[in-house]
Amino acid sequence: MEQQCLFQDMDGADPDCHHLLGEHDGRLLAYARLVPAGLKFSEASIGRVVSDPAARGTGLGHVLMREAVQHLQRLWGAQPIRIGAQARLQAFYEQHGFVRDGDIYLEDGIDHIEMLRR
Repeated sequence: MEQQCLFQDMDGADPDCHHLLGEHDGRLLAYARLVPAGLKFSEASIGRVVSDPAARGTGLGHVLMREAVQHLQRLWGAQPIRIGAQARLQAFYEQHGFVRDGDIYLEDGIDHIEMLRR
């Protein structure tokens, strides 16, 4: 709803992924989906990164990304990680070792870029 994407985003990949939840006092504040290599991209990926608007600006997003990278590597070993990021968040992901790897593309009416963490 926040991004004005008023449709279900089901791709059938969830059963093959790992889901990282950030909760506090039983309230979901952050989420990321860890995708094995070959399912969405040839590399493993982290997607559907989201934090509760009330938690933004607290550093929770950075904690979520550090945990997501570490958890992915524990699951499948150290390897490159590719993401499809909202272009406006490029600097955020760069802080976690991702570099732009392609041109801007439009997805659901939002500018995105692929980024790679080697």
